[in-house]
Amino acid sequence: MSSATPHPDAPRVRRLPLAGVLRLGRPSDIWFKPALSVVVAVAPPNLTLLALGRLDLAMYTMAGSLCALYAHSRPYAARARALAWVVLGMVAGLGVGMVAASLTGSAVVLVTVGALVAAVQKTLCDATRIGPPGHVVLTFISSASLFAPQTLAQVPGHLALALATGAWAWLVGMAPGLFRPHGPERRATARALDAAAAYAENPRPQASGAAHAAVQAAWQTLLSAGTRSETRRALERLVVRAEVALAAPADADPDRLRAWARALRGTAPVPQAPDDDELLGVEIELAASAHPVWRMLAPIAVRTALGCALAGYVSLALGVGRPYWALVTAASLYQANVTLTWSRGVQRVVGNLVGVLVFAAVVPLAHLGPAALVLCCLAFNFGAEALIARNYWLGSICVTPMALLITEFAGHQEPGRLITERVMDTLVGALVGFVAAVAVTNRRAGDRVEQSLAAVERAREDIARLLAEPHPAPGALDSARRVLATALVDLRAGVEAASGEWWQRALPQERVVRAERAGHRTLAATIRQHRTEGVRP
Repeated sequence: MSSATPHPDAPRVRRLPLAGVLRLGRPSDIWFKPALSVVVAVAPPNLTLLALGRLDLAMYTMAGSLCALYAHSRPYAARARALAWVVLGMVAGLGVGMVAASLTGSAVVLVTVGALVAAVQKTLCDATRIGPPGHVVLTFISSASLFAPQTLAQVPGHLALALATGAWAWLVGMAPGLFRPHGPERRATARALDAAAAYAENPRPQASGAAHAAVQAAWQTLLSAGTRSETRRALERLVVRAEVALAAPADADPDRLRAWARALRGTAPVPQAPDDDELLGVEIELAASAHPVWRMLAPIAVRTALGCALAGYVSLALGVGRPYWALVTAASLYQANVTLTWSRGVQRVVGNLVGVLVFAAVVPLAHLGPAALVLCCLAFNFGAEALIARNYWLGSICVTPMALLITEFAGHQEPGRLITERVMDTLVGALVGFVAAVAVTNRRAGDRVEQSLAAVERAREDIARLLAEPHPAPGALDSARRVLATALVDLRAGVEAASGEWWQRALPQERVVRAERAGHRTLAATIRQHRTEGVRP
């Protein structure tokens, strides 16, 4: 080994990036769905409160309504379960905040409770992979409720409002299934086909990870969709075609793959891929991760609890009247590693600072009357969800004035003070939150890479054994192939997460490259074996 090769245990300090942090990406192909859903979920309750003259209750109705932001990429059978859990989680966090607010007036105790609740919310959302907007909306509601005047006698009624609007949000989230019952599965399959086409045209290592991740996501979507209808079977055959293209890109037809993807995004019937005698192994449930999830999430939970608590304490020390803003800012930062956390911090600060300027421009309009206030909030709700997929800072430009306007539901606020406190809390939350992320180093990220390497090797050995058998069990090779594909995707995700830690032992890059190359060659070998036997996978 060359003396220039870093020792595997030698820690390395990585620089934090600035270039590209604010670059805009392409909008999500369903950006309008969460944007419209949140407006439909929020508008009726708020307009009802407006008619009753009780906008002071809007925080509790919005707690349930904002659940409509979740689970838009999931099949409707899985979405029904996910949304139900989100509503229950939202109400639970709100309940903890209200009970704490009614039992104590100590701001230090309330900040501590908010930090612990935020850590639990972050851990649960990451463990269940609930998807955007993740824990941030839950933390915003639970933290705000900590500092809302409350008595124990009021808690049941306020929770009932949140549950009722949460049920309405559940109906809003499920309603599109009446018109396109297979919409999420079709979109996931289309993404897999497009990714496979891109890889077939230019089989670069950089495109391989994204393509395999898209195929794995399509399988997970289909496997969570419930009953295997004829439509789902047709989609499964298309995903298999994407798998074949990844394993043998030279033999793939990118134009055909893209044509199938375009058809899936429309309303036409699902394209029929060449008929397979049998879809082997498709009932094998994919393991999302081969690692002990809770153990891997422990450092993130500690970062969240520590960072949120310290941010709230510093905000209190500075005399800010709403320390939960600093707490929520810190909570919003934490991503898979320090590098991504840094990027999110920059985006949050830029978005919030521009957002307070937007608030200053809009607040005269909002002060024209309660109806104007409600309509402005609805507009910012839509704008936030429409823009946030392009880049987090762009969506924050709408989130910030919306959050500031929500404080006006309970009564008129002095704009200058609101702006000053929001800017202070943004800077405090971002700075203190990032310091906590640096202080709590996620050294287990490197362990995940080692475990992923071992999982890839085991999966390769299983396939090699099956390939050597004259007559492997039906479905065994396909199942083993998907286990290996999952392990390769997990390895790439683990490497990217570990690479973003600022202080981490050097990763076994050569072993990773060898494992990925060998793994993809093994996947291709399974395709060749199918063709030799005359079975189309």
